[in-house]
Amino acid sequence: MGMVHESITLKNAVDVGDVRRGYIKEPDIRQIKVRAMVDTGAETLVISEAIRQALGLDVLGAKRVSFANESVQTCHFTEPVEVHWNDRFTSVHALVIPDIKEVLLGAISLEGLNVIVDPLNQQLIGAHGDEMIFRI
Repeated sequence: MGMVHESITLKNAVDVGDVRRGYIKEPDIRQIKVRAMVDTGAETLVISEAIRQALGLDVLGAKRVSFANESVQTCHFTEPVEVHWNDRFTSVHALVIPDIKEVLLGAISLEGLNVIVDPLNQQLIGAHGDEMIFRI
């Protein structure tokens, strides 16, 4: 399978909640559209420090992270980020790797979006077509 990239929008989930509560207006939601690499081997959303700052995300703590090359380092994780793809969205905590070159869309985000990777066409598709159906 080749690499799969998708256009996604990342939004500060706290800002989204503040709009619902009437504290701020919708245009004030900090958000950014990015081209993300779909990485089923990554646990969650991975962003750079520059994207964390652009979204105004607070750091909640740190976690030890194991990389594909077997190196281990400590990385920050953030308050929730809304991940939007087509007409779907989910909220996840993001890992911050300061100088990462591209956003990684990991397994937890994919599950939350209820999508799977179509390796033949190198794209994401709904796990149940156009309808979001979750198994419990």
